[in-house]
Amino acid sequence: MKIMFICTGNTCRSPMAQGLLEKMAKDRGKQIEAYSCGTHAINGNTASSHAIEVMEKRGIDLTKHRATNIKDANIYDMDYIFCVTQNHKDYVLQLYPELRGKVYTIKEYLQDVGKNQDIKDPWGYDVHTYEEVAQEIENCLKSMIDKWEKE
Repeated sequence: MKIMFICTGNTCRSPMAQGLLEKMAKDRGKQIEAYSCGTHAINGNTASSHAIEVMEKRGIDLTKHRATNIKDANIYDMDYIFCVTQNHKDYVLQLYPELRGKVYTIKEYLQDVGKNQDIKDPWGYDVHTYEEVAQEIENCLKSMIDKWEKE
């Protein structure tokens, strides 16, 4: 299975989700390839220092991550495309309407229909905010893998 995570700059949320899913899938013996890109990413940008720091605590190395703009991503190869916000999903479907049915927000896919379907953007905030966002993503991904194991 091939999964793509999408945020804005591909330096915080989507690379954290990619790294987390790769580690969680490996730990559970699942064959999942994870990728990430950004709707407005500048190709080659590194992950933010706080994203690197909070992932390092989880045994995930984001130092080699380089941002990829959505227009340069292998999006057509994906089985699922998970966006961190509804606005990102709308943007992706505007660019690639033929991918409808493969594109979800992370929480929409989990049918987590709480008040806020979006995962907060930690860009510009302190490491504590990045930790909260990483934990939220991690919780979602645990639920996602559990869902796939039941299917």
